[in-house]
Amino acid sequence: MDLLNTLVDKGLRRETPTRAEALAVLGTSDDDLLDVVAAAGKVRRHWFGRRVKLNYLVNLKSGLCPEDCSYCSQRLGSKAGILKYTWLKPDQASQAAAAGLAGGAKRVCLVASGRGPTDRDVDRVSDTIRAIKEGNEGVEVCACLGLLSEGQAERLREAGADAYNHNLNTSEATYGDITTTHTYADRVDTVHKAHAAGLSACSGLIAGMGESDADLVDVVFALRELDPDSVPVNFLIPFEGTPLAKEWNLSPQRCLRILAMVRFVCPDVEVRIAGGREVHLRTLQPLALHLANSVFLGDYLTSEGQAGRADLEMIADAGFEVEGTDRVTLPEHRVGVGGCGTHEGGGCGSHEGGGCGSHEDGGPCGSAASGAGVCGGAEAPSGPGAVTEGAGPADGPRPDLVAVRRRGAGTDLAPNA
Repeated sequence: MDLLNTLVDKGLRRETPTRAEALAVLGTSDDDLLDVVAAAGKVRRHWFGRRVKLNYLVNLKSGLCPEDCSYCSQRLGSKAGILKYTWLKPDQASQAAAAGLAGGAKRVCLVASGRGPTDRDVDRVSDTIRAIKEGNEGVEVCACLGLLSEGQAERLREAGADAYNHNLNTSEATYGDITTTHTYADRVDTVHKAHAAGLSACSGLIAGMGESDADLVDVVFALRELDPDSVPVNFLIPFEGTPLAKEWNLSPQRCLRILAMVRFVCPDVEVRIAGGREVHLRTLQPLALHLANSVFLGDYLTSEGQAGRADLEMIADAGFEVEGTDRVTLPEHRVGVGGCGTHEGGGCGSHEGGGCGSHEDGGPCGSAASGAGVCGGAEAPSGPGAVTEGAGPADGPRPDLVAVRRRGAGTDLAPNA
């Protein structure tokens, strides 16, 4: 297919595809899907080999958010039966992070619900960052605390943060349909603040909220313009009790096309499979590793993920290897001092920098070396990775795969890590 040959050539040269080419990827047929995956896989392997970076989420503060983001189970007015708790103490958060690091995570992502941090909140998170860094050589820490005020990014950087996550989520044209308590411009401003402070910027999207193909292309091109080092791709988890609970718009095949399009537009960037992969990619998750070079493992912020050991086995069985702390994630031409997006010709495919982020959540589980079983000691499979009797058709809504997190941070139960 001429389109795919053109996109591979451009990806290997870090050239931007046209919007028409990006739209054409989303419009390919199921008959062409494996060709699309193979083509995008060439670009992925050129820049990242067969390495998979593992990331672990720690939900520092769950629920109780004053914002009205329609996709989020922690939103104002949410009736989702999620865990709700205020700030974890630094030692609690550090303990939670340790579980993920023991399972193979290279990056810890510290997330807190809310519009944005107060200065006191920045102090809390700074103490947590220091506690994690002191005991774990080589670990990366990414903060995700909402909209930043002046000087807060610099303070996080001074505390040892490597990256800051703030997702654009959807196109500028449709942003007001998803959230009304802040603007798309507010989000862009926070990514700029992270850049300016020398943090590695991480910003991504959520697919499956009823957006058009054009909206998906718009947000990915906007991300390329912002030049984050990491682009998490989330697939909407339709939580009961949220306005988007009935939005089941994704198939495994569409998810793969979206990931391929992101890889072609941002060829040399850390593309991360984030929230919702178990719910929507399901048994096609191994194919997604040919497109993305980074994943959240284990549980997410408010929902359960696939058993961590199963994720590690999937990575190995698909012929990939877990990236160690001794390896630099990004290609050499993107690795530099002072974050990203600060040079001429900026864009996802032409920079220097690292990053984190997720829609509903993520973290790794089960040490392959120790032969650990499903976390928490359960012998039977449970949560989104489990096969249940009477499950609905593979191509229809799968609310049976959406499970509220009841273990790990904010509970007395062992985490899925």
